[in-house]
Amino acid sequence: MIKKMKKSFENLVIYYKKRIKEISLIRYIKTNLLFTTYVVVNLLNSWLLRIITMGEYFNFKAVITDLAFIFFAGAFAYLLKPKKQIKILLPLTIVMTLTCVVNAIYYENYVSFASFSLLSTASFLGDMDGAVVTNLIKVKDVLLIFSPLLLLVINKLLKNKNYFDKVEKIERSKKRFINTIIISCVFTFITITLMQSADYSRLKKQWNREYLVQRFGIYVYQLNDAINSTQSKFSSLFGYDKAAKTVREFYEEKKETDTINSKSNEYTNIFEGKNVIVIHTESMMTQNMTLKFNNLELTPNLNRLASEGLFFNNFYSQVSVGTSSDTEFTFNTSLLPSANGTVFVNYWDRTYESITNKLAQKNYYTASMHANNASFWNRNVMHKTLGYKDFYAKDTYDYSNKEELLGMGLSDKEFFRQSVEKIKKIDQEHDNYYLTLITLSNHTPWDGGEKYGNYTVDYKTGKLDENGEEIVLPYVEGTQLGDYFKSVHYADAAIGEFVDLLDKEGLLENTVLVFYGDHDAKIAKSEYRYFYNYDLETGKQYDKDDERYTDVDYYNYELNRKVPFIIWTKNSKGDSKLNKTISKVMGMYDAMPTLANMLNIDYKYALGHDIFNMENNIVVFPNGNWVTDKMYYNSQKDEYLLLKDSVVTEEEIKQNKNYSNKLLEVSNSIIVFDLEAESKDEKE
Repeated sequence: MIKKMKKSFENLVIYYKKRIKEISLIRYIKTNLLFTTYVVVNLLNSWLLRIITMGEYFNFKAVITDLAFIFFAGAFAYLLKPKKQIKILLPLTIVMTLTCVVNAIYYENYVSFASFSLLSTASFLGDMDGAVVTNLIKVKDVLLIFSPLLLLVINKLLKNKNYFDKVEKIERSKKRFINTIIISCVFTFITITLMQSADYSRLKKQWNREYLVQRFGIYVYQLNDAINSTQSKFSSLFGYDKAAKTVREFYEEKKETDTINSKSNEYTNIFEGKNVIVIHTESMMTQNMTLKFNNLELTPNLNRLASEGLFFNNFYSQVSVGTSSDTEFTFNTSLLPSANGTVFVNYWDRTYESITNKLAQKNYYTASMHANNASFWNRNVMHKTLGYKDFYAKDTYDYSNKEELLGMGLSDKEFFRQSVEKIKKIDQEHDNYYLTLITLSNHTPWDGGEKYGNYTVDYKTGKLDENGEEIVLPYVEGTQLGDYFKSVHYADAAIGEFVDLLDKEGLLENTVLVFYGDHDAKIAKSEYRYFYNYDLETGKQYDKDDERYTDVDYYNYELNRKVPFIIWTKNSKGDSKLNKTISKVMGMYDAMPTLANMLNIDYKYALGHDIFNMENNIVVFPNGNWVTDKMYYNSQKDEYLLLKDSVVTEEEIKQNKNYSNKLLEVSNSIIVFDLEAESKDEKE
């Protein structure tokens, strides 16, 4: 009896040893070399993407989610025989590789991750100069493309060794398919259990893209974005009643509680009947106006205009994936960018209560001018929607002088010269006009070189050697930030020439000039750290322990993204009302209500406020972040930074969080469901 029991136990041990051996990781890898390679290379690519974009070296949650996606997608390869599995694994790897490369390039240039809906705007690259497109791609981005090549090499080697024939005899493919799906489900279950309540909302709304990639990895982010982007095509067919009710209740409550915004102030109707020329200054930041090189101001012309007019020095852009086009939309309508895709591409066929449409109703002639292809960002269509009667695009400008080409097209100086000729004709034919001029030269990648002029940004003057000659200390020459500064100085010089030309032609007598930066330069934190911490004495950077060291962390970077907003007239200098600096926190969606009050325009759907009626303003960003004069709130981590010596209560923070979420929901509902058209129909 004992011998039989001992024998049975030994058999049981042998059986389980055999099973353990069968399911061991080493054996699994040996019999799944191609699939293992597929998993490793795509997991590695996603990890590398997070490193080169956000500097995040490891995130367990993102790795688990990546594995869930990679295993599930690759499992279907097991429905084929081993030697044919490459037919599924290779296309999957190519798609995932392209996802990583596209997002690496996009993040490098726009500090955000690409939206699936932007695939419909891929043709915009065709509007760019070849050299510009080439410069958008960095060497580190190319490192991501080797995954498909490695998979092909491994497949070739295994095929030459008859590996697939051997594997086919060991395991059944369908069994491997089921097991792989189960593994994917396990990783998915872990992902779900680690999710917080806010994660579900963020996945649905897709506002905070950086957080989603950090938390769920690039593949799930892109899949989720694809689903949301596709839904945007059909969402206007569903949920209309709920959205209309939400928007109606929001504005009814706003009308009752926000009566201060409708009050008159000292700026009410001050510019009624005047011409307005708006200058959309590409990638111009407020920080530029504080810098000097060689004891010369980096932006002397903007500085002069700011010192003579109304200068809003705490003004933020509110762009999403649509960058410049988002700014054009928000500036004109006081709405935020759409949650999915871009308004200019996805929601151009809507009715919008824009300042341009409102002025057109007051018999203003309206036009926009931009020396780029009319189809870029779908402007030729969307500008008409916003209320511009005419769009003077690339085909209306003379490109014959090759010396006047810079960056993406016609140089700003030549653009302004030719635009003044157009404005002269408009001034002769119309009593009043509202014009928007969109600059181009200061657009990334800032490769103008000598065309920017002789302005040097990399030398510190004031120190002399023994012979009395200047000692030069290059420190930003050749960097992206240095090239940007040169471009900024050129763009500023072009603005100065433009204002002088208008004055010379007598076009400033009854005209208001409005300048705004469309968005920040989106340059990496590392370049700012280098710039702010360069020790002119030693030629090295300050150590982190040095009291002079300036850390460019998340909050410093975000707060430094302010852009200039200036309202100027020829006679504003010395006028107590029109010659001052306003430091209240302000967003792009506040521009329209502020100007509307000055131009005697009524409006209903603006989300922003007339800044001169606001004591405690809040600027809400498309990713859910927000800023007030007291604090900057980071929705990604649900944390905040107090500004100055401010004191805030938990109740105040909660109210601002709820308000920002509601604002984003209302804005997107108006856009998706075309709710401003409903208001128009009611009036008619």
